[in-house]
Amino acid sequence: MKLFDSHCHLDDPSYEEDMNEVIERARDNSVLSAMIVGTHLESSRKAVEIACRFEGLYASVGVHPHDAKTCSDTVMDELMDLAKNPKVRAWGETGLDFNRMFSPRADQEKWFLRQLDFADSLNLPVILHERDSKGRFYETLKDSHTPARTGVVHCFSGNKKEMAQYLDLGFHIGITGIVTQASRGEDLRKLLPQIPVDRLLIETDAPYLTPAPQRNKFRRNEPAFVLSVLLKIAEVRGEDPETLSEILWRNTCRLFQIKSV
Repeated sequence: MKLFDSHCHLDDPSYEEDMNEVIERARDNSVLSAMIVGTHLESSRKAVEIACRFEGLYASVGVHPHDAKTCSDTVMDELMDLAKNPKVRAWGETGLDFNRMFSPRADQEKWFLRQLDFADSLNLPVILHERDSKGRFYETLKDSHTPARTGVVHCFSGNKKEMAQYLDLGFHIGITGIVTQASRGEDLRKLLPQIPVDRLLIETDAPYLTPAPQRNKFRRNEPAFVLSVLLKIAEVRGEDPETLSEILWRNTCRLFQIKSV
């Protein structure tokens, strides 16, 4: 079995003391690759640095909607330079988040659209974040859509209509440990069988969203736990875990333009 954690934040300070052990545990649980996702300039720098240290790790660069208020043309220029590193295989995490409003809506929308343009110019898939945007996120994606654009709506927790809209635009759907949680994951489990298997990705969003099997033992999520996400998806969809893992591995490598081995 080969697993690819398509979204984690190993740049988080909580991993500084035991990074080698985290990677070792991942490999012990068949997690051979992971995408370390940048959320602002310094985060992106650190993601690239970590990816360069370990075989099988890759990075994305970008500015999260929470950090849009700190974005600038200078930041974009530096991210573009970072994106030249061969370990960088995606742009993001970018999108819209009107829940906590850590950045003004105008800043979020401006830099979301700019980042989509940058990703398109570099032929990089986009890693997308959406929360409580009341349809504005989809409108932005639809209005700026190009046939060549690819990406993933990470940590999907929307409804059937939203899922269909993202699929129609050609995006993948990223599933986190929420799917393992009895109450919070109920609606997501109902939608799982309707996601085309070739558009499905698994992720941890570590150190957040620890899957149910580990939540009572570990406060911090980590890539090794993406195995629990896979097993729950296989159970809900009535599919063989090993067969599903191979499909998801190929999906992720194809999206991030990584040679599958």
